[in-house]
Amino acid sequence: MGLSRAHAANDTVLSTKGLTKVFGGLKAVDSLDLEVHRGEILSLIGPNGAGKTTVFNVVTGIYTPEAGEVIFDGRPITGMKPHRIVSLGIARTFQNIRLFPDMTCLENVMAGQHVRSRAGFLSSLFRTPGMRREEAQIERTAMERLSQVGLERFAHDLAKNIAYGSQRMLEIARALATEPRLLVLDEPSSGLNPKETRDLMSFLEGLIQNDDLTILLIEHDMNVVMGISDWVVVMDDGVKIAEGRPEDIYHDPLVIEAYLGRESEEG
Repeated sequence: MGLSRAHAANDTVLSTKGLTKVFGGLKAVDSLDLEVHRGEILSLIGPNGAGKTTVFNVVTGIYTPEAGEVIFDGRPITGMKPHRIVSLGIARTFQNIRLFPDMTCLENVMAGQHVRSRAGFLSSLFRTPGMRREEAQIERTAMERLSQVGLERFAHDLAKNIAYGSQRMLEIARALATEPRLLVLDEPSSGLNPKETRDLMSFLEGLIQNDDLTILLIEHDMNVVMGISDWVVVMDDGVKIAEGRPEDIYHDPLVIEAYLGRESEEG
C-alpha cells in the first residue's frame, strides 16, 4: 500500500469542500468533503445510487457542481473542461469501458499520450521533422505503457478484438499515457475473473510504489477494497457516512447497514 494516512496528512493531492451536485431537485452529492493524500489508494464505496460516480464526474470536469469546490495540487479546478483537467494531471477510466474499438491497442494508448504533445497545427499539417520526431516518441511511450500492463503483444490488434479483461487493462494503459499524478478508476475490477482481479490488485499496488502515483478508486469488490486501500470513504444517498482504515470501515455498523447489509438483502 501507499503512504500511511498520518505521513500524508499535510500532502493533499485532491480535495473537495462542500461538493454538491443536484439532478432535478435530487441531491446526488450533498456537501461532500473529501481528501486524497499523495501516494495512497483511497477507495470510495457505497451502494448503487450513493453518488460515487457523480463525484468522479465532477472531479474530472464532466459535471459542474451546484456548490462547493474541487482543488487539485492546491489549485481550484471546479468547472474546468475535462481535457484541461487531464492536462493538469488527472486521468480516469470508466465503469463502462470507453475505448476506440476500431483502432489498434497501440493507437488507443497513443491517443492518451497526445494530451502531452507539443506539435502545432502547421507542423502536423506539413509533417515537419519536429512533428515526426514527436510522433515517434509518442509511439515509443505508448508501447512502454502497453508493456507495463502486459499487452504489448496486442499492440496492432483492434481494441474490440481483445478479451474483456485485456480491454480493462488497455483503458488503464491509455490513462497512464496521459502522465497523470492522480489516477481515477471507476470499478476497474468489474467483469474480471478472480485471477484477473488479483493481477489488477498487484498492478495497482505496484503503480503506487513505483510510479509516484495516487489512486482514487470506486470499487464494489470488497476483497479489492480491503486488500489494497490505505483509506476508505463510504457514501450513502449522496452523503459521506464514514471514513477510515479498511479494517475499521469493514466493522463499522453504519457501513454494514447502508452498504454490506443492503447488498446482502438484494442478493
